[in-house]
Amino acid sequence: MPTKDDPRLTPPDGPATPMQVTAGVCALRGAPDPGAEMVSQALHGETVQLYREAGEFGEVQLERDGYVGWALMEALSSPVLETTHRVSALRTYVYSEPDLKSAPHFLLTLGAKVVAEEQDGQWVGCARAGWIHETHLAGLDTLEHDPAAVAVRYLGTPYLWGGRESLGLDCTGLTVAAFGACGVLLPRDSDIQFAWAGAPIEGWDAPGALQRGDLVFWKGHVGIMLDAERVIHANAHHMAVAAEPLDGAISRIAVHYGDPIGARRIDVAESRGQAPDWLPR
Repeated sequence: MPTKDDPRLTPPDGPATPMQVTAGVCALRGAPDPGAEMVSQALHGETVQLYREAGEFGEVQLERDGYVGWALMEALSSPVLETTHRVSALRTYVYSEPDLKSAPHFLLTLGAKVVAEEQDGQWVGCARAGWIHETHLAGLDTLEHDPAAVAVRYLGTPYLWGGRESLGLDCTGLTVAAFGACGVLLPRDSDIQFAWAGAPIEGWDAPGALQRGDLVFWKGHVGIMLDAERVIHANAHHMAVAAEPLDGAISRIAVHYGDPIGARRIDVAESRGQAPDWLPR
């Protein structure tokens, strides 16, 4: 479990201003430089606390998971508006008019949140965004029930370090998205997930011990079990989200990073709304 001085979750001292992501997606970088490492992403509608600005960037802490990074100020707006819906499609365009022939503003990914203001036929007008087809939206309380099924929707998505969107994501970006669609809030990094999420599975490596939805962890990596034998994960070997036999993944990964360090099982129904004690207070 990270400590209170974990730099990933520790913002600078001083007052902060609440802001909201109004770009399609917002990169969080390790420094106020467009070429700096992307440490995570914030999705449209998510909120951050802004602590300071440096040129075109602001140092922020993402309220969803406590992650700290530098975001382009042009991707943020204030005041914070209360969201009403989430994107339920893997991805969707936001249009300039309630017309599929109109110019799109940007793409939104599964799990992004919007503020619905008006409706025109099958189109929903969303504040600071545009028009989205109603079939691609769901109420905030309309949740999925099977994280593994959500993960399968990402098959073939390119691997992207720090990514959380359907155009590119990393191993924990996939687990965060899959369980988030089911109402379970997971921390951003695999070490915190391993320390906090669900319950450890004793004897996880025995034949038949794992089941659909279990998380298997390596040092710095995680995958979701599709059944007792197959795992789905965003990985740098395939440079994509891929499903494969767990035994094969273990053998390949062991050459470079060692064997898995354990597995955990999350009771989705029980974990919804669970207070995240890994968040800074």
